Amino acid sequence: MSFISRLLRKNISPARIAGFILSNFIGLAIVLGGLIFYLDARSIWDSEDSFIRSDYLVINKKVTSENTLKGASSFSENEFKEILNQPWVRKAAPFTAASYRVRASLNQGGRGMSTAMFFESIPDEYVDVPKSQWSWKEGSDEVPLIISKDYLTLYNFGFASAAGLPQMSEGLMSGIPLAITISDEDGNNAIRLNGRVAGYSNRLNTILVPQNFMDWSNRMLAENSDWSDRSHQSDNSKISNPARIIIDVNSPGDVAINDFLASHDYEVAGDKTAASASFLLKLVVGIVLAIGGVITVLSLFILMLSVSLLMEKNRDKLHSLLMLGYPLGKVGAPYCRIVITASAAAGILAFIASALLRNAYLEPLRGLGAGTGSLWPVIILDLILTAIIILFNILAVRKKVKASWRISR
Repeated sequence: MSFISRLLRKNISPARIAGFILSNFIGLAIVLGGLIFYLDARSIWDSEDSFIRSDYLVINKKVTSENTLKGASSFSENEFKEILNQPWVRKAAPFTAASYRVRASLNQGGRGMSTAMFFESIPDEYVDVPKSQWSWKEGSDEVPLIISKDYLTLYNFGFASAAGLPQMSEGLMSGIPLAITISDEDGNNAIRLNGRVAGYSNRLNTILVPQNFMDWSNRMLAENSDWSDRSHQSDNSKISNPARIIIDVNSPGDVAINDFLASHDYEVAGDKTAASASFLLKLVVGIVLAIGGVITVLSLFILMLSVSLLMEKNRDKLHSLLMLGYPLGKVGAPYCRIVITASAAAGILAFIASALLRNAYLEPLRGLGAGTGSLWPVIILDLILTAIIILFNILAVRKKVKASWRISR
């Protein structure tokens, strides 16, 4: 230990340093623990429908005898504009429905089934599937599909059992080509294609195809489209309004969303639990991180105040050392070592505490279907926060030493 360190350490208050370490440890542990929990828990909702985000809502009008008779079960252009103008809407797009006949057949084990189907599409930006799996070019005879998991369940436990056909898993179903025939309303101009299942959805009861395929097939076999594609239609074409709209919302749990939907008799397709739970998770984690951040900032000022008081007690010694010609950096080094040691200890203890917390909840969380998030974001955040605390305190020490040097002159 150097002469300067021995001289300046006499007035060090272990209680103040311990208080900083404890407060900084608590703040960092709350921040890191909240971040670790969020990274682990979010997979419960994010993986539920990998191709469509939880902050997307699909809405439709309630089907009643009155609006069915009036033909008002679909959205008009003015209603769509009203939705777009809501403050909680980032963007929205209508579903495009196929205005032609669709028939699909499946052969498995020498036996097969054939059924009428329907197609819908949404812009590709709303579909979170790799382009290699969700692409179609004119002239290609293979069409990727996203279907509801309910349809596969109905096949396995309804049709397959009654018809003596084998049951199929999602992976097996994705590898079996579907023979698809599309034709106009009169059954003419038939086009034969192969369908490939690219994904499954728990939230949408529909069969999705790429938007460019829908535009091409509607252009080839139908005369009508929705108003969103009005610019591509001739003057004599019929315009049909979409029955459903997909919305990218700012916060899925916003009360204003439910109020707006209820006042207009709109319904949300599928289960809203995932979106609401995801929003609640983000809200709770945000509150936890804010509390931890406030405690961390307070601990930063506690250390700055402790070091400042310590240097004030050693003011005469600092003056004497500076008058003897000791460099500013060497005079302030003992205090910088205190800052670095105390901050590093708090950061290490906080990470250990958050890791122990993770071990306590990880198994129950996995039982709910959660995956394991990466620890690297937590480690990086811990290093960044610790470095910021050290930097601010070292700057404060240097400022104090420089002030003492100016006085000594």
